[in-house]
Amino acid sequence: QAQYIEQPVPAPAANGTAATRDWALRNLHEPLSLASLADHARMSLRTFVRRFNEEVGMSPGRWIVQQRVDRARHLLESTDLAVDEIAGRVGFATGASLRQHLHAAIGVTPLAYRRTFRGAVLAAGRP
Repeated sequence: QAQYIEQPVPAPAANGTAATRDWALRNLHEPLSLASLADHARMSLRTFVRRFNEEVGMSPGRWIVQQRVDRARHLLESTDLAVDEIAGRVGFATGASLRQHLHAAIGVTPLAYRRTFRGAVLAAGRP
């Protein structure tokens, strides 16, 4: 199903935003403002947003939400952590925020997602 296909981080470009994207991935659990991303990239806010859009094909804010949702999906599949704990680990302020973003991205709640993928893993004979 298309909503479950992972989308890798685009290849780095010289003088681009790749280093900042890598930094953001390592710091998803922290608040990441556009200003902090542009500062990390040593670019003006306007230049950063323009280059980011050119390189990634979406806005920095949308990309960060997508990365947080992807990380949350991985944790839902691979751990028994509570939804609120996962939300904190991926940078969503609350479990409600994670639920809202996950539902918007793939149309299911965190618990339904976990049940679906845990069932598939168990049926395949993997722990």
